[in-house]
Amino acid sequence: MYDRNKPFNDLQPLPPSEEIVNDLEILKKLVLSSRALATVNSNVLRLPNPLMLVNTIALQEARTSTEIENIFTTEDELYKAITDTFKEEQTDTATKEVLRYREAMWAGYQQLELKNVIDVDLITHIFQQIKNTTSTWRSPQAQVVIKRGQSEFRAGEIIYTPPRGEGIVEVLMDNLIDFLNDDEKYAVDALVKMCIAHYQFEAIHPFHDGNGRTGRILNLLYLVQKKLLIQPVLYLSKYIIINKEDYYYHLGAVTQRGAWKNWILFMLDAVENTALLTSSLIDEIIKQMAETLAYGKAHIKWYNKEINEVIFSQPYCKPQNLAPVLQKTSRTTLTKYMDELVTAKILIPRKQGKEVYYLNEDLIRILQG
Repeated sequence: MYDRNKPFNDLQPLPPSEEIVNDLEILKKLVLSSRALATVNSNVLRLPNPLMLVNTIALQEARTSTEIENIFTTEDELYKAITDTFKEEQTDTATKEVLRYREAMWAGYQQLELKNVIDVDLITHIFQQIKNTTSTWRSPQAQVVIKRGQSEFRAGEIIYTPPRGEGIVEVLMDNLIDFLNDDEKYAVDALVKMCIAHYQFEAIHPFHDGNGRTGRILNLLYLVQKKLLIQPVLYLSKYIIINKEDYYYHLGAVTQRGAWKNWILFMLDAVENTALLTSSLIDEIIKQMAETLAYGKAHIKWYNKEINEVIFSQPYCKPQNLAPVLQKTSRTTLTKYMDELVTAKILIPRKQGKEVYYLNEDLIRILQG
């Protein structure tokens, strides 16, 4: 019988039974989820610079993913922080956590482009970026447990104890990595594999902390590796936080009762709904970019497509962000250009101490919608 106070060393290696992965209801849901992902990919290609979404949607993903683990920062602090080089000493703890998540996702994406494999190095690199550490798998003697948050009913109660013991984490992670990479041995649809692997990763809980965030980044990178996403822009964390109780309920149900089917259906539903949301978000950004470009060219003689793209690459900007496009370096000259954008109401100034930031309120409105 499952005991949440004891290490879950009965965690079975992958895959689950063929009956689960070939379930008719799962296969029907898989069609809808795959179709929604294909729509996201075609929409991403409509953007003048697809990588801009790594700065916009990926930032929202980073913020919401950390919020799942009760790490909160305001939109204001976050957007201001990314207008400059990330400076640890000038950023509050919560904002640092969010920015590290985004940097970890980006670093993982770049590493995947070079090696095209999800392995121990990639997974530990993501974790180390998130936690700003050099540690790797948790030690076999570490008394790691998962407890209810302080804001929850019965705060501090143990809800899960991950596997523990000499070599146990290493063996389970080797199996998980093999499951993800060997498509001949494990002939399971890639999207279903992602759902299965996400449970397994969270159940193994291979690191002392940061497993949730690491696992959510792995979801996106795996979809990119399998070419189900052309950029890691799926905003999955929003769906998870809206359905947080269901997310943890279904995770626990696999552990306690082997209820794989409902977990997979939940995750496929998350992919489908998030893909539709992401496509809608891209539509809104593209439409607003076109409107702003036409308006800017009509009211400012030097306004062009390149300036427009910079302004929509992130919600806040500073004069230095426009310098490479304008080919101007003088602070005074750049400030005059920014003043013209303010006069035209394309950007809105906000002062913070001696610094002035410029908000793209149209992009902020879309991202917060």
